[in-house]
Amino acid sequence: MFNQAKVLEWENLLQISKKGTTVHWKSTPAQSPATVVLSSHLSKIREGDKPLVVLYRDTNAWCPFCERVWFALEEKEIPFDVELIDLNNKPKWYTDMVPTGLVPAVKIEGELFYESKTILLELESRFAKIPLLPENPQEKTVALEMIEACEKGELFQAGFKFIRSLSEQNQELEELESDLELNLNEIEKALQKYPGDYFLRDFSLVDIMYIPILQRFSANLPVFRGYNLRGNEKYPLLNRWLQAMNNRRVYQLIKPDDNTNHILGKNLFKLKPIRSGLELIPDYNGSDPQQDRFEAAAKLSDNHKTVTKDILENSGIKAWVNEDSCQKVQEYIDLSLRFLADYLIQGGSTSCLTYEIINERAIAAIGAIALSYIRNRVCVPRDLSAGAAQEFRTAIDKIVSSIYSYST
Repeated sequence: MFNQAKVLEWENLLQISKKGTTVHWKSTPAQSPATVVLSSHLSKIREGDKPLVVLYRDTNAWCPFCERVWFALEEKEIPFDVELIDLNNKPKWYTDMVPTGLVPAVKIEGELFYESKTILLELESRFAKIPLLPENPQEKTVALEMIEACEKGELFQAGFKFIRSLSEQNQELEELESDLELNLNEIEKALQKYPGDYFLRDFSLVDIMYIPILQRFSANLPVFRGYNLRGNEKYPLLNRWLQAMNNRRVYQLIKPDDNTNHILGKNLFKLKPIRSGLELIPDYNGSDPQQDRFEAAAKLSDNHKTVTKDILENSGIKAWVNEDSCQKVQEYIDLSLRFLADYLIQGGSTSCLTYEIINERAIAAIGAIALSYIRNRVCVPRDLSAGAAQEFRTAIDKIVSSIYSYST
């Protein structure tokens, strides 16, 4: 395992790592999730005042419709409060307040709005400082038509019918694929209308409407249908658009990653991955690796007690623990997590891996199990942003590999 004397304590790790990230969150250790991402612009509000906007979104930050509203709020630099709604156990006050009982919803200066398109247009009407619709009347008309086309859901339905089909008949699957491609062709044509990377001349609400759907398709189609959207020569403009969207700092903060999308597909929608032999093309990632590492280290440091408890209760380590060994096992888990945070802060430098390893297989195994468990447990963007999760998993892979190489 690691030389405990050389690993910083949590207070120091949190202090150092927080200085290296611009992401804002609050810890809620008695709730799930234990970390809630906050608005990036709360500092614009005078002390003692409350934001004009409250966003009601799903607990796990998986909902594509909530993602639209969150995205727009951040891009328009509107400070907002967040209320999380457990979709499996919706509070009565929420279902009484929102007629549909669905998320997202917002209150703007106390006035309720729901349905993502309605909310986006209301935000645009009330917060004009950073516009996300064109000033030119003709171009604005085009934008609103594109938004309505997205709202009709033809692309959404075609894609999810294809992904979720239980058919094993090639002809039926080919028809579903053809239907999806007809819709994707329309997207490719729409991206030809104006110069630049986006649907319009500049980034707009049209892009915000479409990205949650197309990002999820780009992640899940290869795994569950053997169909690559990324790198597909049929859709060069769509791929250029996906890359441009993923280069936006705000989108990197709020988007789900491929791993989370795959887990949702399997666990929530009961989809089965297929063996197609298709090469999986990695997602576009426009975030800053150093900031991503500091975010991961800071959130781990701030939330280490909850993480340790989760590992003890759910990783399988409990089978090894008795009353006499429990305290020692917790110490080894804590040490493993502190080493991970330290490793992330140092940027995975080779010197970080020269920490002394105790040649005792049981201790090394506890560290490997603990780290491997949280590697697969992290959910994006509930726990970490997509880039931070990538750095987090990569660091764990290297550390676990080092544990095994030193203990064999």
